[in-house]
Amino acid sequence: MALVLAAALTLSAPSWAQDAPRVKLSTSAGDIVVELAPAKAPKTVANFLQYVKDKHYDGTVFHRVIDGFMIQGGGYSATLKEKPTRAPVVLEADNGLKNDKYTIAMARTSNPNSATSQFFINVKDNTMLNAPNPDGYGYTVFGKVVAGTDVVDKIRSVPTGNQGGMQNVPSQPVTIESATLVAK
Repeated sequence: MALVLAAALTLSAPSWAQDAPRVKLSTSAGDIVVELAPAKAPKTVANFLQYVKDKHYDGTVFHRVIDGFMIQGGGYSATLKEKPTRAPVVLEADNGLKNDKYTIAMARTSNPNSATSQFFINVKDNTMLNAPNPDGYGYTVFGKVVAGTDVVDKIRSVPTGNQGGMQNVPSQPVTIESATLVAK
């Protein structure tokens, strides 16, 4: 009986596959390595990896930083010019992964199926973003930070202000210099 219970608990908990791809975000504040969860969010992971392969993230900035919430990037140049994107990816928020501290999730508009290239890293447990919250849909978590949490913490605490019609923009740009697929 104990073995069955242990097996059931193992199956119900979110799992990070041994062969999960990892992406290194080399930023002006240091390196962040995220491990992706293709078994839980296959379309989202494929979308993110295509942007990595296309070098889309190279030269983008963390354009929205809210300490106590998240750091968001992947869509704007250092001059806050929005980069062109591919078609949106379908929402995969109800996949068992939660918007816990140091997880990576897709940013989107009020349309649940509008995520393209922008992502955010949670800097605290953001349970209010888990499906079906906050709007009946949730936000798709597709990985977690496995190295560089200190860099995430450094970015979350940078001074911010209003710029180019946007709020919570770092006063000094925090640039993603490159995003590369890396081996474990």
